Amino acid sequence: MSLLDELRAAIGETYVLTQAADTAKWANDWTGQYRSKPLAVLRPADTSEVSAIMQIAHASSTAVVPVSGNTGLNGGAAADGALLLSLDRLNQINEIDVQGRTATVGAGVILAAVHDAVAEHDLIFPLTFGARGSAMIGGVLSTNAGGSNVVRYGNTRDLVMGIEVVMADGQIMNLLGALHKDNSGLNLKHLMIGAEGTLGIITKAVVKLSPKPRAYATAMVACPSLDGALTLLNRVQETTGGAVEAFEYMPRNFVAGHLALHPTAREPFDAPYDVNILIELGATAPRDTTPTDNGEIPISLLLEETLAGMFETGAVLDAVVAQNDAQRAEMWARRESAAEIAFARKPFIDTDVAVPLPKVATFLDAMTRRLAAIDPQASDLAVAHLGDGNIHYTAYPSTDAPAIRDAIKRAVEDEVQKLNGSFSAEHGVGLSKLATMRRCKDPVALATMKAIKKALDPKGILNPGKMYPD
Repeated sequence: MSLLDELRAAIGETYVLTQAADTAKWANDWTGQYRSKPLAVLRPADTSEVSAIMQIAHASSTAVVPVSGNTGLNGGAAADGALLLSLDRLNQINEIDVQGRTATVGAGVILAAVHDAVAEHDLIFPLTFGARGSAMIGGVLSTNAGGSNVVRYGNTRDLVMGIEVVMADGQIMNLLGALHKDNSGLNLKHLMIGAEGTLGIITKAVVKLSPKPRAYATAMVACPSLDGALTLLNRVQETTGGAVEAFEYMPRNFVAGHLALHPTAREPFDAPYDVNILIELGATAPRDTTPTDNGEIPISLLLEETLAGMFETGAVLDAVVAQNDAQRAEMWARRESAAEIAFARKPFIDTDVAVPLPKVATFLDAMTRRLAAIDPQASDLAVAHLGDGNIHYTAYPSTDAPAIRDAIKRAVEDEVQKLNGSFSAEHGVGLSKLATMRRCKDPVALATMKAIKKALDPKGILNPGKMYPD
């Protein structure tokens, strides 16, 4: 039997796609920057079929690239000449344990579907970002996604209790325990999360749930500076006992970009400001969520009082607190259009970095100078999860010349390294950051990563060419 015939026998002819018209959905990424021609797109129904695929691929030394929602930004699912393994049919929510506050979900479950399912039990899976309507659990875990709520709940690794993984040779590793403590050896779960499908294919996960806030307090706040914004963050955290769920920074040109794309949208304030912050608090305790006799929500009153006090001292320049769900949604729509705004102009250089919280302004100021020196006609755009120091910095060079692109990327790398930051915060490495990995990753750490890859995937068939530079 040929390779494709073996695969058809394993998962069914209908789910082995080879025609360009059938594979196009998976062969082109969301950004339009990475296009590939896979040998075939495979759509297994369950873990056993993923295992069968990997056994066949391992025996024939055929490359396999896993793909979930295909919403990545760094070419992590590019698959020229490889088998592109879609996990979209592994889309079952197997269990919601209300008492234990966990959900067991397949790798093909869309993130928003998890949100909707657990909301029926007054629970949340607190990982959230703009692509939640298409991103799938497998991809979320494979990139250790972050999103807007990291400041309170942590990255994906902090929200996963167990996983099931198909290894390179088709063996199934069961790490699905919903344990808060497990000290029985190496943490293989954390090794697989963030590995971008290069060590194994995650097929199922037990994720951690939290109580659904009974009330939110959401506001747009203008601050005199980014340092002043951190003062605001710390003050509100102290006042509310750590209730800040999101703390997002949008500069003036980001707001202008949003208005240009959405002419019917409104300015966040009556006057324009350089430092615009979206802050959101979440509360579950009745003392914070039960309306007063005047119908006011205590958590919102607390936020308003804190902002008013800071306004009196000049630490806050302006503030608008959402008075209903529609106003809250309007504030979030602005922030969640970030990718649409960033990629509206071409050519662009998209980066995703993390620096210590007090160094966000330092990085942005340095890049303004560096970019002007490299390309005086270039411009830039930044938006940040300011509560965790994650900056999405996009540069718009005047030319797409490789030398200019490389110089800008190197400038970003330089400034991040000076600040002891990371050149990859939440989007993964994929193809686009291979050169940066080579230049910037600690050589001992990189050698250790390669040794682990060699041990778990000796034939190098799992998502080859990604993450580990030659």
